Amino acid sequence: MMDFRFENSFYVALNEIEKRVADLPIEEFSGLADRTLKSRGLKIGEVIRAACANLAPETRPRALSEFEGFGALDELLEQEDITEILVNGWDNIWFERGGKLARHPDRFASPMSYRHVLERLGDEARLHLSVERPMAQGKLRGFRVQMIGAELTQDQTVLSLRRHPKNPWTFESLAESGWARPEAFAILQDWIRNHVNFLVVGPTGSGKTSIANACLQRTEPNERALLLEDTQELALPNDVSQRLLTRQDPQGILPEIPMSELVRQSLRLRPDRLVLGEIRSAEAKDFLMALSTGHGGSFGTIHASSAHQALIRLEMLVQLGAPHWGLGAIRRLIYLSLQGVAVVGRNDKGERRLQGLFRISSLEENGLLVERLFDANEGAGASRGWA
Repeated sequence: MMDFRFENSFYVALNEIEKRVADLPIEEFSGLADRTLKSRGLKIGEVIRAACANLAPETRPRALSEFEGFGALDELLEQEDITEILVNGWDNIWFERGGKLARHPDRFASPMSYRHVLERLGDEARLHLSVERPMAQGKLRGFRVQMIGAELTQDQTVLSLRRHPKNPWTFESLAESGWARPEAFAILQDWIRNHVNFLVVGPTGSGKTSIANACLQRTEPNERALLLEDTQELALPNDVSQRLLTRQDPQGILPEIPMSELVRQSLRLRPDRLVLGEIRSAEAKDFLMALSTGHGGSFGTIHASSAHQALIRLEMLVQLGAPHWGLGAIRRLIYLSLQGVAVVGRNDKGERRLQGLFRISSLEENGLLVERLFDANEGAGASRGWA
């Protein structure tokens, strides 16, 4: 990795190039065959490359990327060990490596340069922000992209890029990383083999998708899994499996296709397993209804910090899809549909770890009762408690 630390004179030089382009007189384009955007772009490119040629050789690639690439982000995008990039503004960039956030020493030349980079990024990722729709998500070069416009931040556009690993996690690679002890993997393997329905639970950045991918790799090669996602993150485990993605159209031209509709459509595609990338809204009701009709071995992820919190949140999400249902009916549906909960998180060092495995053991008058099968602090063994 190159040294990101540039002298202030480098950014001054970038500002001068930026100003030179902005101040190009209209006469510069009078000799062109036409005044199309393409012709203008070619002329501007010539001016930029000529100006960058006067810089020190070691800084020229970085300077060119400011005007033709993604500037301060390009080097971060190339580093496989960087899992997430967070941009709060033109001079406020962070990245995650090994579970820890660090501030990026590099920055963009100016707020205007940052806006131009966002435009190029949005064009490649097919993202469009507007006053009416100041939020957009998509994918770019193996990253999941989230953009929040200045209308909501009251400052600058916020950007998040989360890397999709090229090689999905497996039980073997998780074991090598110290994610959990052997007895925990044995329980998870038993769940998959016996077609137990379960949730993968954890806060943001805890590795829920990584664990879901590892579990998928343990399914049989002739089992058809249907992966339902907002953005592509899960890896197909075999050739017979398929992926369905929701549709969000920021421009409002095409009708949106929500996760609930994907769940309903997936039931007509002969799934052996249903896997939801994330349960976050009214699709919780449709997902659980599908599981209760015999689609064993299915699982999904949900944001929560414990089994107790996950089941309470699931109750609330089901109610979004079935507002007239009583709490008793919702809890009964959960009990009929789910059997296990895997809780993941980070330790004090920021390392992703399995925290516990739970079995939903019974439905009582006061709620769902869960039995702890594995505790990261204690190992395997059963204990019971209210969810």
